[in-house]
Amino acid sequence: MTSDTLPAETVAAGPTALRPSSAGLALLTWPVLDASGADAAVTARSGGVSSGPYATLNLSLSVGDDPGCVLENRRRLAAGFGASPEDFVFARQVHGAAVRVVGVVDRGSGASCLDDAVADADALVTTSPGVVLAILTADCVPIVLHDPVAAVLACVHAGWRGTVAGVTTAALAAMQAFGSRPSDVIAGIGPAIAAARYQVGADVHQAVTQAFGPAAAFIRPDANPDAHPDAHPDAHPDAHPDAHPDARPDAHPDARPDSGPNRWLLDLWAANRHALVEAGVPAPQIHTTTLHTGPLDPADPTAPTVSAAPINSMSVTDPTSPGYFFSDRSARPCGRLALVARLRAPGQKPMDVTLS
Repeated sequence: MTSDTLPAETVAAGPTALRPSSAGLALLTWPVLDASGADAAVTARSGGVSSGPYATLNLSLSVGDDPGCVLENRRRLAAGFGASPEDFVFARQVHGAAVRVVGVVDRGSGASCLDDAVADADALVTTSPGVVLAILTADCVPIVLHDPVAAVLACVHAGWRGTVAGVTTAALAAMQAFGSRPSDVIAGIGPAIAAARYQVGADVHQAVTQAFGPAAAFIRPDANPDAHPDAHPDAHPDAHPDAHPDARPDAHPDARPDSGPNRWLLDLWAANRHALVEAGVPAPQIHTTTLHTGPLDPADPTAPTVSAAPINSMSVTDPTSPGYFFSDRSARPCGRLALVARLRAPGQKPMDVTLS
Protein backbone atom coordinates (compact mmCIF):
# COMPACT_ATOMS: atom_id res chain seq x y z
CA MET A 1 0.00 0.00 0.00
CA THR A 2 1.24 3.46 -0.82
CA SER A 3 1.06 6.27 1.72
CA ASP A 4 -0.63 8.58 -0.80
CA THR A 5 -3.99 8.89 0.92
CA LEU A 6 -6.27 10.40 -1.71
CA PRO A 7 -9.92 9.59 -1.03
CA ALA A 8 -11.84 8.25 -4.01
CA GLU A 9 -14.68 10.71 -3.45
CA THR A 10 -15.73 13.48 -1.09
CA VAL A 11 -15.68 12.39 2.55
CA ALA A 12 -18.21 14.16 4.75
CA ALA A 13 -16.74 14.83 8.18
CA GLY A 14 -19.21 16.73 10.34
CA PRO A 15 -19.17 20.39 9.30
CA THR A 16 -16.19 19.78 6.98
CA ALA A 17 -15.61 17.93 3.73
CA LEU A 18 -12.43 16.22 2.49
CA ARG A 19 -12.43 16.56 -1.27
CA PRO A 20 -10.06 15.19 -3.92
CA SER A 21 -9.09 17.64 -6.64
CA SER A 22 -8.09 17.29 -10.26
CA ALA A 23 -4.62 18.46 -9.20
CA GLY A 24 -4.19 15.34 -7.06
CA LEU A 25 -4.49 17.14 -3.73
CA ALA A 26 -7.05 16.38 -1.04
CA LEU A 27 -8.23 19.42 0.90
CA LEU A 28 -10.42 19.56 3.98
CA THR A 29 -12.69 22.60 3.84
CA TRP A 30 -15.50 24.26 5.83
CA PRO A 31 -18.55 25.22 3.73
CA VAL A 32 -19.54 27.76 6.39
CA LEU A 33 -16.24 29.59 5.91
CA ASP A 34 -16.63 29.44 2.13
CA ALA A 35 -19.92 31.25 2.60
CA SER A 36 -18.51 33.81 5.04
CA GLY A 37 -15.88 35.25 2.71
CA ALA A 38 -12.74 33.28 3.64
CA ASP A 39 -10.93 30.51 1.81
CA ALA A 40 -9.58 27.95 4.28
CA ALA A 41 -8.30 24.42 3.85
CA VAL A 42 -6.27 21.73 5.57
CA THR A 43 -4.01 19.53 3.45
CA ALA A 44 -4.19 15.74 3.56
CA ARG A 45 -1.14 13.55 2.90
CA SER A 46 -1.78 13.08 -0.82
CA GLY A 47 -0.61 14.90 -3.91
CA GLY A 48 3.04 15.61 -3.18
CA VAL A 49 6.47 14.32 -4.17
CA SER A 50 8.03 13.51 -0.78
CA SER A 51 8.81 9.89 0.04
CA GLY A 52 9.32 7.60 3.01
CA PRO A 53 7.86 8.93 6.26
CA TYR A 54 7.11 12.24 4.54
CA ALA A 55 4.98 10.74 1.77
CA THR A 56 3.74 12.58 0.04
CA LEU A 57 2.60 16.17 0.71
CA ASN A 58 4.87 17.20 3.58
CA LEU A 59 4.81 21.01 3.88
CA SER A 60 7.53 21.47 6.52
CA LEU A 61 11.12 22.46 5.85
CA SER A 62 12.25 21.51 9.36
CA VAL A 63 11.49 17.81 9.82
CA GLY A 64 14.31 16.29 7.78
CA ASP A 65 12.65 16.04 4.36
CA ASP A 66 14.42 16.99 1.13
CA PRO A 67 13.95 20.79 0.85
CA GLY A 68 13.47 20.50 -2.90
CA CYS A 69 10.54 18.15 -2.37
CA VAL A 70 9.01 20.44 0.23
CA LEU A 71 9.23 23.46 -2.07
CA GLU A 72 7.60 21.48 -4.88
CA ASN A 73 4.87 20.41 -2.44
CA ARG A 74 4.32 24.04 -1.46
CA ARG A 75 4.16 25.01 -5.13
CA ARG A 76 1.48 22.38 -5.69
CA LEU A 77 -0.47 23.55 -2.66
CA ALA A 78 -0.32 27.14 -3.88
CA ALA A 79 -1.58 26.10 -7.32
CA GLY A 80 -4.39 24.05 -5.78
CA PHE A 81 -5.33 27.00 -3.58
CA GLY A 82 -5.30 29.43 -6.48
CA ALA A 83 -2.35 31.38 -5.14
CA SER A 84 1.37 31.89 -5.62
CA PRO A 85 3.95 30.55 -3.14
CA GLU A 86 4.94 34.19 -2.60
CA ASP A 87 1.47 34.90 -1.18
CA PHE A 88 2.05 32.59 1.81
CA VAL A 89 3.19 33.62 5.28
CA PHE A 90 4.71 30.95 7.56
CA ALA A 91 5.70 31.37 11.20
CA ARG A 92 8.40 29.89 13.38
CA GLN A 93 6.04 28.07 15.73
CA VAL A 94 7.21 27.67 19.33
CA HIS A 95 4.21 26.19 21.21
CA GLY A 96 3.36 29.47 22.91
CA ALA A 97 0.68 32.15 22.79
CA ALA A 98 2.41 34.88 20.77
CA VAL A 99 0.39 36.43 17.95
CA ARG A 100 1.76 38.33 14.98
CA VAL A 101 -0.22 40.63 12.70
CA VAL A 102 0.90 40.31 9.07
CA GLY A 103 0.02 42.06 5.85
CA VAL A 104 1.05 42.55 2.25
CA VAL A 105 4.64 43.41 3.17
CA ASP A 106 5.01 40.03 4.87
CA ARG A 107 4.02 37.98 1.81
CA GLY A 108 6.54 35.24 1.15
CA SER A 109 7.84 35.08 4.73
CA GLY A 110 9.08 31.55 5.37
CA ALA A 111 7.76 30.35 2.03
CA SER A 112 11.10 29.19 0.62
CA CYS A 113 13.36 29.01 3.68
CA LEU A 114 13.17 29.01 7.46
CA ASP A 115 15.34 32.07 7.99
CA ASP A 116 12.73 34.68 7.09
CA ALA A 117 9.68 33.04 8.66
CA VAL A 118 7.69 35.22 11.06
CA ALA A 119 9.58 34.89 14.33
CA ASP A 120 8.26 33.00 17.34
CA ALA A 121 4.52 32.98 16.75
CA ASP A 122 1.74 30.43 17.06
CA ALA A 123 -1.02 32.60 15.64
CA LEU A 124 -1.12 34.87 12.61
CA VAL A 125 -3.70 37.61 12.03
CA THR A 126 -4.37 39.62 8.88
CA THR A 127 -6.79 42.13 7.42
CA SER A 128 -5.21 41.97 3.96
CA PRO A 129 -7.14 40.03 1.30
CA GLY A 130 -4.99 37.62 -0.66
CA VAL A 131 -2.35 37.12 2.04
CA VAL A 132 -2.32 33.37 2.74
CA LEU A 133 -1.75 32.49 6.40
CA ALA A 134 -0.10 29.08 6.91
CA ILE A 135 0.13 26.97 10.07
CA LEU A 136 1.89 23.58 10.20
CA THR A 137 0.79 20.72 12.48
CA ALA A 138 0.83 16.94 12.84
CA ASP A 139 -1.33 16.32 15.94
CA CYS A 140 -1.74 19.80 17.45
CA VAL A 141 -4.93 21.68 16.62
CA PRO A 142 -5.10 23.96 13.56
CA ILE A 143 -7.75 26.64 14.03
CA VAL A 144 -9.03 29.28 11.63
CA LEU A 145 -10.96 32.30 12.94
CA HIS A 146 -12.89 34.59 10.60
CA ASP A 147 -14.88 37.69 11.44
CA PRO A 148 -16.87 38.45 8.27
CA VAL A 149 -18.20 41.71 9.74
CA ALA A 150 -14.82 43.28 10.52
CA ALA A 151 -13.02 41.32 7.75
CA VAL A 152 -10.32 39.94 10.02
CA LEU A 153 -8.75 36.49 9.75
CA ALA A 154 -6.51 34.42 12.04
CA CYS A 155 -4.85 31.01 11.93
CA VAL A 156 -3.79 29.35 15.17
CA HIS A 157 -1.50 26.46 16.13
CA ALA A 158 -2.65 24.99 19.47
CA GLY A 159 -0.94 22.07 21.15
CA TRP A 160 -1.38 21.52 24.86
CA ARG A 161 1.21 24.16 25.74
CA GLY A 162 -0.39 26.77 23.52
CA THR A 163 -3.86 25.76 24.66
CA VAL A 164 -3.08 26.25 28.36
CA ALA A 165 -1.17 29.46 27.53
CA GLY A 166 -4.30 30.86 25.89
CA VAL A 167 -3.17 31.14 22.27
CA THR A 168 -6.73 31.02 20.92
CA THR A 169 -7.87 33.77 23.27
CA ALA A 170 -4.78 35.79 22.36
CA ALA A 171 -5.64 35.52 18.68
CA LEU A 172 -9.18 36.73 19.33
CA ALA A 173 -7.79 39.67 21.33
CA ALA A 174 -5.49 40.61 18.46
CA MET A 175 -8.44 40.50 16.08
CA GLN A 176 -10.39 42.87 18.34
CA ALA A 177 -7.77 45.53 17.72
CA PHE A 178 -9.18 45.69 14.18
CA GLY A 179 -12.79 45.97 15.24
CA SER A 180 -13.60 42.30 15.50
CA ARG A 181 -16.04 41.02 18.11
CA PRO A 182 -15.88 37.41 19.32
CA SER A 183 -19.64 37.15 18.84
CA ASP A 184 -19.13 37.68 15.10
CA VAL A 185 -16.31 35.17 14.71
CA ILE A 186 -16.74 31.90 12.82
CA ALA A 187 -14.24 29.27 13.96
CA GLY A 188 -13.06 26.19 12.10
CA ILE A 189 -11.19 23.52 14.08
CA GLY A 190 -9.18 21.11 11.97
CA PRO A 191 -7.72 17.61 12.32
CA ALA A 192 -5.83 16.88 15.54
CA ILE A 193 -4.90 13.88 17.62
CA ALA A 194 -7.91 11.91 18.88
CA ALA A 195 -8.56 12.20 22.61
CA ALA A 196 -8.48 8.41 22.93
CA ARG A 197 -4.87 8.42 21.68
CA TYR A 198 -3.54 11.53 23.39
CA GLN A 199 -2.09 10.14 26.60
CA VAL A 200 -0.31 12.70 28.80
CA GLY A 201 1.33 12.71 32.20
CA ALA A 202 0.72 14.36 35.55
CA ASP A 203 2.56 17.55 34.63
CA VAL A 204 0.26 18.17 31.67
CA HIS A 205 -2.76 17.38 33.86
CA GLN A 206 -1.56 19.94 36.39
CA ALA A 207 -1.04 22.59 33.71
CA VAL A 208 -4.48 21.98 32.20
CA THR A 209 -6.32 22.10 35.52
CA GLN A 210 -4.43 25.22 36.57
CA ALA A 211 -5.45 26.93 33.33
CA PHE A 212 -9.06 25.74 33.13
CA GLY A 213 -9.94 24.65 36.66
CA PRO A 214 -10.00 21.25 38.33
CA ALA A 215 -13.40 20.41 36.85
CA ALA A 216 -12.14 20.59 33.23
CA ALA A 217 -14.12 17.89 31.46
CA PHE A 218 -11.68 17.51 28.57
CA ILE A 219 -8.97 15.75 30.56
CA ARG A 220 -9.70 12.47 32.30
CA PRO A 221 -7.78 9.56 33.80
CA ASP A 222 -6.73 6.91 31.31
CA ALA A 223 -8.62 3.80 32.40
CA ASN A 224 -6.39 1.60 30.25
CA PRO A 225 -2.96 3.28 30.32
CA ASP A 226 -1.06 0.39 28.77
CA ALA A 227 -3.25 0.23 25.68
CA HIS A 228 -1.37 3.03 23.90
CA PRO A 229 1.73 1.55 22.23
CA ASP A 230 2.40 4.84 20.46
CA ALA A 231 2.18 6.82 23.69
CA HIS A 232 4.97 5.31 25.74
CA PRO A 233 7.88 7.68 26.42
CA ASP A 234 10.48 5.18 25.26
CA ALA A 235 8.76 4.44 21.95
CA HIS A 236 10.72 7.20 20.23
CA PRO A 237 14.05 7.61 22.04
CA ASP A 238 15.38 10.02 19.43
CA ALA A 239 12.55 12.51 19.91
CA HIS A 240 13.18 14.31 23.17
CA PRO A 241 10.57 17.07 23.52
CA ASP A 242 13.08 19.80 24.26
CA ALA A 243 15.70 18.86 21.69
CA HIS A 244 16.77 21.74 19.44
CA PRO A 245 13.54 23.77 19.50
CA ASP A 246 14.98 26.41 17.19
CA ALA A 247 16.10 23.84 14.65
CA ARG A 248 12.60 22.35 14.41
CA PRO A 249 10.15 25.21 14.94
CA ASP A 250 7.10 23.17 14.03
CA ALA A 251 8.15 19.97 15.81
CA HIS A 252 5.62 18.62 18.25
CA PRO A 253 6.78 18.31 21.85
CA ASP A 254 3.12 18.80 22.73
CA ALA A 255 2.23 15.47 21.17
CA ARG A 256 4.80 13.46 23.11
CA PRO A 257 3.83 11.64 26.28
CA ASP A 258 5.07 12.46 29.74
CA SER A 259 6.58 9.79 31.94
CA GLY A 260 5.16 9.07 35.38
CA PRO A 261 2.67 6.78 37.06
CA ASN A 262 -0.36 8.99 36.43
CA ARG A 263 -1.62 8.98 32.86
CA TRP A 264 -4.43 11.04 31.46
CA LEU A 265 -6.27 11.48 28.16
CA LEU A 266 -6.56 15.03 26.86
CA ASP A 267 -9.15 16.18 24.32
CA LEU A 268 -7.51 19.14 22.58
CA TRP A 269 -10.53 19.73 20.37
CA ALA A 270 -12.82 20.11 23.40
CA ALA A 271 -10.29 22.25 25.27
CA ASN A 272 -10.07 24.73 22.41
CA ARG A 273 -13.83 24.78 21.89
CA HIS A 274 -14.12 25.60 25.59
CA ALA A 275 -11.57 28.40 25.25
CA LEU A 276 -13.41 29.89 22.28
CA VAL A 277 -16.78 29.83 24.06
CA GLU A 278 -15.28 31.34 27.21
CA ALA A 279 -13.82 34.14 25.05
CA GLY A 280 -17.26 34.95 23.62
CA VAL A 281 -17.52 32.94 20.40
CA PRO A 282 -21.03 31.43 20.24
CA ALA A 283 -20.93 27.63 20.33
CA PRO A 284 -23.02 27.24 17.13
CA GLN A 285 -20.33 29.23 15.29
CA ILE A 286 -17.56 26.74 16.16
CA HIS A 287 -17.21 24.05 13.52
CA THR A 288 -14.99 21.06 14.37
CA THR A 289 -14.10 18.39 11.85
CA THR A 290 -14.66 14.76 12.86
CA LEU A 291 -11.47 13.59 11.12
CA HIS A 292 -8.43 13.29 13.37
CA THR A 293 -4.75 12.78 12.58
CA GLY A 294 -3.23 9.34 12.22
CA PRO A 295 -5.03 6.02 11.69
CA LEU A 296 -8.79 6.09 12.01
CA ASP A 297 -10.48 3.85 14.54
CA PRO A 298 -13.18 1.64 12.97
CA ALA A 299 -15.02 1.67 16.33
CA ASP A 300 -15.21 5.48 16.26
CA PRO A 301 -18.77 6.48 15.36
CA THR A 302 -17.47 9.71 13.79
CA ALA A 303 -15.17 7.88 11.36
CA PRO A 304 -16.21 8.13 7.70
CA THR A 305 -17.98 5.24 6.03
CA VAL A 306 -15.43 2.69 4.84
CA SER A 307 -16.87 2.41 1.35
CA ALA A 308 -16.79 6.18 0.89
CA ALA A 309 -13.11 6.60 1.65
CA PRO A 310 -10.88 3.83 0.32
CA ILE A 311 -7.14 4.33 0.00
CA ASN A 312 -5.90 2.23 -2.91
CA SER A 313 -8.65 -0.34 -2.15
CA MET A 314 -7.71 -0.31 1.56
CA SER A 315 -9.92 1.35 4.13
CA VAL A 316 -8.52 4.24 6.13
CA THR A 317 -9.72 2.35 9.19
CA ASP A 318 -7.31 -0.51 8.46
CA PRO A 319 -4.70 -0.56 11.28
CA THR A 320 -1.87 -0.46 8.73
CA SER A 321 -3.22 2.65 7.02
CA PRO A 322 -1.59 5.95 8.02
CA GLY A 323 -4.90 7.77 7.78
CA TYR A 324 -5.51 10.99 5.90
CA PHE A 325 -3.33 13.30 7.99
CA PHE A 326 0.22 13.15 9.37
CA SER A 327 0.51 12.19 13.04
CA ASP A 328 3.68 12.76 15.05
CA ARG A 329 2.38 10.35 17.70
CA SER A 330 2.00 7.56 15.15
CA ALA A 331 5.35 7.86 13.39
CA ARG A 332 8.57 9.80 13.78
CA PRO A 333 9.87 11.32 11.70
CA CYS A 334 6.79 12.38 9.76
CA GLY A 335 5.56 15.20 7.59
CA ARG A 336 3.37 18.16 8.49
CA LEU A 337 -0.03 19.18 7.20
CA ALA A 338 -0.84 22.82 6.57
CA LEU A 339 -3.82 24.93 7.50
CA VAL A 340 -3.97 27.71 4.92
CA ALA A 341 -6.47 30.56 4.85
CA ARG A 342 -7.01 33.95 3.25
CA LEU A 343 -9.58 36.70 3.13
CA ARG A 344 -11.32 37.12 -0.20
CA ALA A 345 -11.48 40.55 -1.76
CA PRO A 346 -14.99 41.98 -2.25
CA GLY A 347 -16.58 40.29 -5.25
CA GLN A 348 -13.97 37.53 -5.41
CA LYS A 349 -15.34 34.03 -5.97
CA PRO A 350 -14.70 31.27 -3.40
CA MET A 351 -11.83 28.85 -3.91
CA ASP A 352 -12.87 26.11 -6.32
CA VAL A 353 -11.88 22.57 -5.37
CA THR A 354 -12.77 20.72 -8.57
CA LEU A 355 -13.42 17.02 -8.17
CA SER A 356 -11.30 14.73 -10.28
